[in-house]
Amino acid sequence: MTDSLISSFDAVLSDLDGVVYAGPHAIPGAVESLQRLGTVGVGLGYVTNNASRTPAQVAAHLRELGAPAEDHQVVSSSQAAGELLAGLLPAGSRVMITGSAALAHEIELAGLTPVHSQAEHPVAVVQGFNPEIGWKDLAEAAYAIAAGALWVATNTDMSIPQARGIAPGNGTLVAAVASATGQKPLVAGKPEAPLFHVAAKRLEADRPLVVGDRLDTDILGGNRAGYATAAVLTGVDTPRTILAARTDERPAYLLADLTGLYEPYPEIVNDAGLFRCGAASARVADGAVSVTGSETDLDAWRAACAAWWTAVPEAAAATTPRLEWREN
Repeated sequence: MTDSLISSFDAVLSDLDGVVYAGPHAIPGAVESLQRLGTVGVGLGYVTNNASRTPAQVAAHLRELGAPAEDHQVVSSSQAAGELLAGLLPAGSRVMITGSAALAHEIELAGLTPVHSQAEHPVAVVQGFNPEIGWKDLAEAAYAIAAGALWVATNTDMSIPQARGIAPGNGTLVAAVASATGQKPLVAGKPEAPLFHVAAKRLEADRPLVVGDRLDTDILGGNRAGYATAAVLTGVDTPRTILAARTDERPAYLLADLTGLYEPYPEIVNDAGLFRCGAASARVADGAVSVTGSETDLDAWRAACAAWWTAVPEAAAATTPRLEWREN
């Protein structure tokens, strides 16, 4: 494995939804790729914004799919929310749960008291994903926040990959409460760096690779943590959205899926503004990216990203270039 991408790293910090599985089913090749990490001496941690299940439940699901997973390898945004609130509130403070029983469990483990109604006078509200949440739950959260309660969201993912497609995520429910109250929550999970630092510390990793399918959570969070990042194309983001990414959300590597960890990563060569990757090449001129190669060739997108990101090194917002394709 000396020539593979993963040979440069001592651990993988992997997202779950859209990387390992979509809904209840494993993404093809993912489980086998995760199993192989142990054979090449690379650690494995899972960093997830999903607050609807406990880390133990997540680990159990991963094991059911055949993936290697001990409870301590899973670091969740619910844990991060508990730690954040415990640092801001006196022990035993009442925190209203707008989310799952798993989220309530993590809040209790943090030394706080979960409650479920504004009538119980909570001093804080914590909001995490739960597919069973309804209007009444969001209304209770809005009442408490309007009354002055501190508001923490486990994450603000606007979408979540499911077996049938892309579905609304926790961020859409947070946005509903924000619209009703005019307030914005503190965010505990990705894209904040602490989740990644905790995961790396548990693995005693100095050179982890963060792997995810979302630029705005996985890649941004990994970059903020100071780690190398790899975007896979099995979830939310696509080659086109990755090409257009703002500077802080640009990954170091672009992979089709987790099997790419075990392949040599192609060198990208800048030849006087012509960026070559494998048999493909790309050049920027007059605000457009001219690509020689096939749209189905990942090397063509790698070359295009290198060319565009070099031409536009500082992008505070997503910037979509015009693409011109030419066959080899």
